[in-house]
Amino acid sequence: MQISNNNIACLFDLDGVLVDTAVYHYQAWKALANSLGFDFTKAQNEQLKGVNRMRSLQLILEWGGVQKTAEEQEALATVKNDNYVGMISKMTAAEVLPGSVELLEALRAAGIKIALGSASKNSGLILERTNLAHLFDAIVDGNHVTTSKPDPEVFIKGAELLDTDPSRCIVFEDAQAGVQAAIAGKMKVVGIGEPENLTGADVVVKDLSAITVEEIKALIN
Repeated sequence: MQISNNNIACLFDLDGVLVDTAVYHYQAWKALANSLGFDFTKAQNEQLKGVNRMRSLQLILEWGGVQKTAEEQEALATVKNDNYVGMISKMTAAEVLPGSVELLEALRAAGIKIALGSASKNSGLILERTNLAHLFDAIVDGNHVTTSKPDPEVFIKGAELLDTDPSRCIVFEDAQAGVQAAIAGKMKVVGIGEPENLTGADVVVKDLSAITVEEIKALIN
C-alpha cells in the first residue's frame, strides 16, 4: 500500500546525528572536571548524551564527589559553555556527518516535514556554521523546552510545530535518553550508532547514509 507523505514528519537530534559535536562537549566537560581535580571516563560520558547542561554538570559533580551550591553550579556551567562555544564557533560544513545533507534534501524533495529536536542551547550557531539551517521547517532546542530527554517535551513540541500527530513522527537519535523520549512521545525511532546503546529503537543504522526515504516511510504503518 502506498503511504502518503502528507502527514509524516521527521525529527532530528543534532549532536551525534547530524554533526559530531559530542567530542567538543567531552573536551569542555573534561577540562572543567580536571580543573576541579578529577576526571571521568568516556563510558560515563555516554550518559551525558541528550542530557541538558545543568543535569550533565550535576552528574559530573556526583562522579567527582564534589558538592557545589546552585550559584556555583551556574558559574561552572557558564565556564564550560564558553569553552564549548569557542570550539564550535570554528566548525565548518565539513563536520556534517555522512549522509546528513543528502537525507535531509531527499526528505524535503519527498514533501516530508523536518524539525530539529535537540537539548543544545547552541543549535542555532551550529546549524549556521555547518550550513544546515535552511533544511529545517522548525527548530526546537534547549532554548524552547523546560525538561530534558528522556522527557518527550522537545519532540512533542516539534510535532506540534509541524502539525503532525506524534504517531506519524520518526525521531533520529544517537542517545538512549533520546530513544526513551521518542518512545514516551509515541513516536518511531531510528537509532544512530550501536544497537547496545540504543535499546528500544525501531531500527539502528551507523549513520544517515545507511537509510533511505522509502525505509523511513515504511516505519509508519
